[in-house]
Amino acid sequence: MPIDSLRGTLVLRAWEETDAEALARAIGESLDHLRPFLPWIAHEPMTLDARLALIASWATDRATGGDEVCGAFLDGAIVGGSGLHHRLGPGGLEIGYWVHKDYLRRGIATTASRRLTDAAFARPDIDRVEIHHDAANIASAGVPKALGYTLIGAEPRPIQAPAETGVHCIWRITRAEWTPAGP
Repeated sequence: MPIDSLRGTLVLRAWEETDAEALARAIGESLDHLRPFLPWIAHEPMTLDARLALIASWATDRATGGDEVCGAFLDGAIVGGSGLHHRLGPGGLEIGYWVHKDYLRRGIATTASRRLTDAAFARPDIDRVEIHHDAANIASAGVPKALGYTLIGAEPRPIQAPAETGVHCIWRITRAEWTPAGP
């Protein structure tokens, strides 16, 4: 689906403590959709105190130059989450994303990933951005492909979620290859 297929305004912002209950609902409503490919879903459902502690740890990471985990909101409703992760070493960031089951195929992950790629390359020390997914997660493969990332390879990885094959696809785009979205 084209990137501009969203109806409404997609906002990416840091999770806040006031999001905790709505985030729990959004994840809970999407458990069956998320469980096949997302290892972190094994920790769900979590208690409110645990979720508040997780949100606080994300805020600390962001404030200290670590990962930037954010929520995706469409006209105020939680429609997923995304983030920039420091898993690649110097000069690189990895984008991760998930989408609520009721908002699939609307361009949410693609739009979020485009914005996060723009944000990553706004940093002078970043020269590459990657998106990784299991080979069986065909929907996730559509995001980097739509944004012009290049599939640079696949490598074995331990299976961490029920539908994973253990083949990890790696998509990359460099600063020189990226065309910013513009205003």
